[in-house]
Amino acid sequence: MLDFSSADSVDRTEVIRSCVNPTYSKVFTLDFYFEEVQRLRFELYDINSGYNGLKEADFLGSVECTLGQIISQRKLSKALLRPGGTVGKAIITISAEELTGNDDYIELSFSARKLDDKDFFSKSDPFLEIYRLNDDATLQLVYRTETVMNNLNPVWKTFKVSLNSLCSGDHDRKLQCTVWDWDSNGKHDYIGEFEATFKEMRGAIDGRQVQWPCINPKYKVKKKNYKNSGIVILNQCKIIKMHSFLDYIMGGCQIQFTVAIDFTASNGDPRNSCSLHYIHPYQPNEYLKALVAVGEICQDYDSDKMFPAFGFGARIPPDYKVSHDFAVNFNEENPECAGIQGVVEAYQACLPKLQLYGPTNIAPIIQKVANSASQAVHTKEAMQYFILLILTDGVITDMADTREAIVQASHLPMSVIIVGIGNADFGDMQMLDGDDGILRSPKGEPVVRDIVQFVPFRNFKHASPAALAKSVLAEVPNQVIDYYNSKGIKPKVPSQYQSSRPFGP
Repeated sequence: MLDFSSADSVDRTEVIRSCVNPTYSKVFTLDFYFEEVQRLRFELYDINSGYNGLKEADFLGSVECTLGQIISQRKLSKALLRPGGTVGKAIITISAEELTGNDDYIELSFSARKLDDKDFFSKSDPFLEIYRLNDDATLQLVYRTETVMNNLNPVWKTFKVSLNSLCSGDHDRKLQCTVWDWDSNGKHDYIGEFEATFKEMRGAIDGRQVQWPCINPKYKVKKKNYKNSGIVILNQCKIIKMHSFLDYIMGGCQIQFTVAIDFTASNGDPRNSCSLHYIHPYQPNEYLKALVAVGEICQDYDSDKMFPAFGFGARIPPDYKVSHDFAVNFNEENPECAGIQGVVEAYQACLPKLQLYGPTNIAPIIQKVANSASQAVHTKEAMQYFILLILTDGVITDMADTREAIVQASHLPMSVIIVGIGNADFGDMQMLDGDDGILRSPKGEPVVRDIVQFVPFRNFKHASPAALAKSVLAEVPNQVIDYYNSKGIKPKVPSQYQSSRPFGP
């Protein structure tokens, strides 16, 4: 038997008797939040025949992981940690799949023939209304077509509606469809109605027509030979799949995380305890807190756990010229650090070797990451999405160049997160966020999508690091979806992408 626990739920599988390789049928359902570290624990127990609660069961071991780790690999295998912390031979394999929502869109093309004529001096001007029957028996208007003037055989324009709006995802939910003859005074004449379901509409997916007789109940009662008031025809039903963030991640898309750190003189001498870069023996500074909070989440979606780390605004050895995009590990050929801890160590090691200087220019580092992102564009596959975390203590001095760089980067698979460190006035930085209007380059070119999120660290000084990460990363899933949808790039299906990533205990 397997016990499962997370921060907000506890559950348990069924008991499988006399089996050393059990496969459990129990499914654990969780809400997924990219912007949070969702820690999970699985405990395995051996149940004896006279099972009377866990007190009498033998604890075989446990596995801890995050939901992000499972999702990024689709299937995670880890060795069981036995009591005492030793690694056992037993392996637990956990699979994940997304419970599909109702985000898909439906494209429908309706026409009609031989509708009743309601006008004396011309023909009817018909339009069609589609209503959803709610659980409380009320009707909700889903869509109203345009009016086709003076025509008893109208062909209405193709329209799109979400599956959720049409039928709340229930393919058998009743839809009431009514045809009216439009009148300029607003008192439209009733032609007739019919009931349908999306299940019936799906019959038009393969090009076949689906037809319903349009019935006027009053005529049906009064007229002996009444058949209908016309025929309504669905000529085409097309399902437009709206891919989710998890579709892309579980299809193999990697989050490429890069960090850029401000080493300008305004931070203060790192040897002074008042400096924003001061390394306290027991308390991490704001740069480290922000780096770890955001990096801890992004690392679950990057298989090699190697993260490029850059600095800007300092004079660097050996010639001590100012650089705005130097490798924090001083290895320009390979600026990657092993894990978030590797970035932390490289940051701490480089501080004594730098001369903090200025100005605060961030356009070069945005362009550097954009160059990497532009190479991913050529594959025309959803395999790499870049997140650049910029940690800076002041208002940037190259605003025009930065605006230009962000506008160009908005065409690429990347997002930029800026965290303001310290107590400077970050008022001018808010414009980069785009929340107060569309960001434009100095030449007036707008961003094609919002890719920047800016927050001052001081807003989270008395909150947990998780609150900061949640604030800056919450928009990333939609930014990923917006980019790939705008390019018409579909996620790889699991059969095309097989994870072969090793994962230790």
